[in-house]
Amino acid sequence: MDIYREVEKITKEMVAIPSVNGTPGEKDIGVYIENYLRSIPYFAEHPDLVIVKPLKEDALGRRNVFALLKGTKGTSNRTIILHGHTDTVGVEDFGILKEYAFDPDRLLQELPKVPLPEDVRKDLESGDYMFGRGCCDMQSGDAVYMAVARDLSTHLEDLDGNLLLSFNPVEENMHTGMIEAVDFLIEQREKNGLNYLMAINNDYTCPLYVGDTHQYIYTGTVGKLLPCFYILGKNSHVGQCFEGFDASMVAAELVKQINLNTLFCDAYDNEYSLPPSVLKMTDLKDFYNVQTAQEAFVYFNYFVHNASVEEIVDKLTTSAKNALIKVEEIIETESKNYYALAGMHYERLSYQPMVYTYAQVYAMAKANYEGDIDAMLDAYTESLQNSGTDSRDIAMLVTKKVTSYAKVKSPAIVLFFAPPYCPHNTLKYECPEENACLSELTELITEFGEEENLDYKILHFFPSLSDSSYLKVDDPPASRKLLMENFVKKDRLYPVDFDKIADLNVFAINFGTYGKDAHQWTERVYKPYTFGTLPKLVEKAIYRFLG
Repeated sequence: MDIYREVEKITKEMVAIPSVNGTPGEKDIGVYIENYLRSIPYFAEHPDLVIVKPLKEDALGRRNVFALLKGTKGTSNRTIILHGHTDTVGVEDFGILKEYAFDPDRLLQELPKVPLPEDVRKDLESGDYMFGRGCCDMQSGDAVYMAVARDLSTHLEDLDGNLLLSFNPVEENMHTGMIEAVDFLIEQREKNGLNYLMAINNDYTCPLYVGDTHQYIYTGTVGKLLPCFYILGKNSHVGQCFEGFDASMVAAELVKQINLNTLFCDAYDNEYSLPPSVLKMTDLKDFYNVQTAQEAFVYFNYFVHNASVEEIVDKLTTSAKNALIKVEEIIETESKNYYALAGMHYERLSYQPMVYTYAQVYAMAKANYEGDIDAMLDAYTESLQNSGTDSRDIAMLVTKKVTSYAKVKSPAIVLFFAPPYCPHNTLKYECPEENACLSELTELITEFGEEENLDYKILHFFPSLSDSSYLKVDDPPASRKLLMENFVKKDRLYPVDFDKIADLNVFAINFGTYGKDAHQWTERVYKPYTFGTLPKLVEKAIYRFLG
C-alpha cells in the first residue's frame, strides 16, 4: 500500500465532511471513520473490535469511535493508544472563499484570485501544501492513524502488543469526546487486561517563530485554568462620581495587573507557558443609566506547566488586592485634585476592600443561610442551565448569589474557577519510569531525525489545548482539592472525574501533523512531512515499543 497516497486520499475525504464543532457534521465524520475502519479486512473479520460509543444525551448524535488491533507476535498486553480529535472550528473567516473551505482542490483554483500574504502565496505555488479547514488541525493526523492501521493489520505477526485507536469529537471547546472516552479506556484496561504504555496524539504542529525550521515532538500538554473574578463595587451617580467605587474601574485595573503579565508565566525544565490572556471583561448592568457600575465580571485564560493551584491562587488574590488598592489610590488622588480645582472642601472616603475565594464566601453563606444552601444552589444552577445560560455566566451568577448570602461588604473581589479545567502533564525527569521512557523516546527521535535529515526538538508541553489533558493529571491531590473547592458547581457545570483520570494515568506524546495557520482561512498542511514522514515515525515508534 502507498501510505502517502492513502493518507492524502483519506485527508481529502475527511476535509470534505464539514465536521465543525457543534454541528451535525461531527456525527458524519464519525460515521465515515467507522466505515473506513470496517472496510479494513482485519476488522471485517473481527467486527467486534470496532466499537462505537455515542456521547451521552447528545442531541447531535456524536460518537467516539474506537478500534483495537491485536498483535500476534507474543502474548503481551502492552498497548499504545493512538488518539485524535475529529471536529474543526468554523469557516466564517474564509469570507468570499467560505463555500470552498472544505474543498482542497477547488481552493487551489480560487486562492490565487484573492490577495494572499507572501508566505502563503509561496506555499500555494510550491504544490507541497493542501489547503482547507481541518486539513492540518487535524483530519490529516487522523488519516495517518487510519492508513497506519490498514498497513499494520497485515503485519500483526510483527507486533507483541496492541494498538487502540480512539477518534473523539468535541475537542475544539469542551473536550467531551475524550472526557467520555476515559470510562471506555478504563473498562478496556480491566476487561482485556490492557497495559497502556503511552498515548500518541497527532494534533497539529507548526513553526513557533518566523524562520523556525524545527520539527517538534511534545511529551505532554499545557494545562489550562479559567480563573474568574466577581467584583462588587459601590455605585454612584455620575454627578457624584467620587463617592463610589466603580466596579468597572476595578475590572480594568485587574486586567492591567494580570493580562499578558509574564510574571505569571509558569516554568518547568526551562520551558515557559504563555502569560494569562483576558477572555471577558464586563460590568453587570443590563440597561442604561447614569450610575457607575456596582458589579463587574472578568475571566482569564491561564496556562499551567507545573505550578500548584495553591501558588496560582496566591498570585491571583495578590493581584486582586493590588487592583483594589490601586483603584482606591486613584480615587483619593483624583478627588483631591478635583476638589482643589473646584475650590471645595475635600474629605477622604474610607474603604476596607477585601478579597475572598469562593470557598471562603461559600462557608460564610452557609453559616448565614437558613435551610439547605446546596439544594438551593443546585436548583438555581439547573434553572440557569435549562435557560441556555453560558457555563461561565452561571458560575458568576451562583457566586453573586453566594456572596449576597455571605453578606460581603463592598468593595470586594471574589476569585473562583469555571469550566474548562485542562490538566497539565508531561514525562517528568524526576520520575524514574517516565524518565526512562523519555530517554528511549529521545533515542528514537534522534535516530529517525538522522534517517530523514530532519532537525527535531523534543519539548515537554504541547502549547495549545489538547485532549491529551484528559489522559493524565500531574496536579497532586492537594492541589486538585483546592481547585475543586473553588470551582463553582463543578459537579453540574463540568462533571469530569479527575480522580478517574489520575487512575488512568497514561502519558501522551504529540507527534503531530505539520502545517501552518490552523484556525485561520489560510490553514494548510505540509504534505511531504504529514503524508510521507509522519506515518513512518508513527510506525517506527510502534515497532520500537511493541516489536
